Amino acid sequence: MHLLKKIIYIIIAGIIAMSCTKKEEIKDDFKYVTEQFADLRIQRYKVEGFENLTLQQKKLVYYLYQAALYGRDIIWDQNYKHNLLIRKTLETIVRTYNGDRTNLEFAKFLEYTKRVWFSNGIHHHYSNKKFLPEFSKEYFVHLINNSNKDELPLDKNETVEDLIRKLEPILFDPTVDAIKVNQDSKFDLIKTSAVNFYENLSQKEVEDYYKKIIDPKDMHPVSYGLNSKLIKQNGRIYERIWKLNGMYDAAIQKIIYWLKKAVEVAENEQQKKALSLLIEYYETGDLKKWDEYNIEWVKDTSSVVDVINGFIETYNDPLGYRASFESVVSFKDFEATKRIQAISENAQWFEDNSPIMTEHKKENVKGISAKVITVVVESGDASPSTPIGINLPNAEWIRKEHGSKSVNLGNIVHSYNKAMENSGLIEEFAYSQEEIERAKKYGALASDLHTDMHEVIGHASGKLKPGVGQPNETLKNYASTLEEARADLVALYFIMDKKLVDIGVMPSLEVGKAEYDSYIRNGLIVQLARIKPGENLEEAHMRNRQLISKWAYEKGLSDNVIEKKIRDGKTFFVINDYEKLRKLFGELLREIQRIKSEGDYEAGKNLVEKYGVKVDTELHKEVLERYKKLNIAPYAGFINPKLTPVFKDGEIIDVQIEYPEDFTEQMLYYAKEYSVLPVNN
Repeated sequence: MHLLKKIIYIIIAGIIAMSCTKKEEIKDDFKYVTEQFADLRIQRYKVEGFENLTLQQKKLVYYLYQAALYGRDIIWDQNYKHNLLIRKTLETIVRTYNGDRTNLEFAKFLEYTKRVWFSNGIHHHYSNKKFLPEFSKEYFVHLINNSNKDELPLDKNETVEDLIRKLEPILFDPTVDAIKVNQDSKFDLIKTSAVNFYENLSQKEVEDYYKKIIDPKDMHPVSYGLNSKLIKQNGRIYERIWKLNGMYDAAIQKIIYWLKKAVEVAENEQQKKALSLLIEYYETGDLKKWDEYNIEWVKDTSSVVDVINGFIETYNDPLGYRASFESVVSFKDFEATKRIQAISENAQWFEDNSPIMTEHKKENVKGISAKVITVVVESGDASPSTPIGINLPNAEWIRKEHGSKSVNLGNIVHSYNKAMENSGLIEEFAYSQEEIERAKKYGALASDLHTDMHEVIGHASGKLKPGVGQPNETLKNYASTLEEARADLVALYFIMDKKLVDIGVMPSLEVGKAEYDSYIRNGLIVQLARIKPGENLEEAHMRNRQLISKWAYEKGLSDNVIEKKIRDGKTFFVINDYEKLRKLFGELLREIQRIKSEGDYEAGKNLVEKYGVKVDTELHKEVLERYKKLNIAPYAGFINPKLTPVFKDGEIIDVQIEYPEDFTEQMLYYAKEYSVLPVNN
């Protein structure tokens, strides 16, 4: 599961260190930030150590890189059924418009197009709300009429005027498909969500469909619905499987082709076995093959190069069944991995010493492998907006019986830290000089440790009671928020434990204090900069952070654990007692684990709705004003490096890496090289 795409913005909220390691003292001329527009910042990341890979490893990375990028179209169609039509229309205009490109209207058009590229569609990548063009309908008609009509995505016998009539309400009407993923339980979550996972169905029909086919007594259930679109046609409900010769066939053909190339240069037999099973899964759509692949993938702990590729995270399904395509290609950072490995090696100790109920603990924590990785390319749901930590597989029974892999995306984290070094954010939102200095000294390490523990001992901890269904079945639309809160609370509880000092991953509990400062500061104040006036929190991770922070603030009021202070008209939340706050985190962790283990929907719903959704409007207004002065975009995403093979006599003799700087150029390049799906799927 992802930590902050999801939790990546904790870094933007103030977990930044100014202290330098010897490695960082070397002058760094790399351009980490390339541009900023709307509420978005575009960055780059370095792939240090790529040149040290063997030729076989470079080939493997290149083939997996190709497999990743050929899946890119899939996420666009999954996010919304008209996204590919919209994207290809916008890209045609960007490439071929023959009018004035220097005026304000065209600048607004280009910004809108970049926002669409960034979000893989017309709904905001984080809030899920549709964002509207700031140029007029008339100007949109002008742009289309002055672009190359032969390149527009027209259906057979369709005219340009037909295309305009089709697109105008989709782009400009705020009531049409207004939200990608609706989590408000007052509504039918299927009918009110624009995500392209269901057709002609209601929430009740979907829930009834799965009640009939899921056996709650099955100890090894497949991930029902993970790789299909559920459709009702002529009164019949059926699944269109995302597989070879099924839905998304053209893209999956390419993914399979490049995965087969990767198998030929796999580092070892275990990696070859896992990749071969992944290919079988794409060929058949068999979810049992997906489970077999994940079991073998977890066993592969010796390979330097690794990949995540498939339909993985279910955040974009309001009911938590269907998964978005994503891929992350990487290789191991051996030096940085020492920290995260120390945590994984003590996973049983953390489980045994957790404040959760004994009956909810795992007696034997299985095979949690952990490492820091250097990312080479990301695609689908992981790009341009990316996680900073990942723990997979998601199937509870596989994690319990076979273990899991946890990774910290080291070079992504480094890029965030470099981009925010001199932002002034900590100085603006931290109350005291002591808090500021602690953040600068320990903030980066605190962030890394939080990520490590969230993934390694957070998502991998705890167990369901026998006979209790999977969280997406029992907790429904609140499952993602509660799971992220649970993993966060594990990290928060143990980051103030001397055990971390004893195993050598942090120098003192001051690191834990820096994390507590940052988490409360972000959960109650800074993250509000990401939403518009009048909005409540919709995204699961934002709800999770406010839930934890607001609950702890309220429960600690009698002891003044967290104090609200006003200075010069500015609001701050100051921690007065770190040990008592840790105990509160433990109490909440115990309750949320109980909710998950027992499938207590009502208790979960009450927690999220009471603490995680509603926003203090006056505080929100204040935060927006303070944040605006800093001129920081609250969200960031990345331009990927470009890999180019070097051939001699038809054979690859090297793979070169370069770092593009222009976001628009990369998006147009991807459109040219990797667009394989039709606009209607």
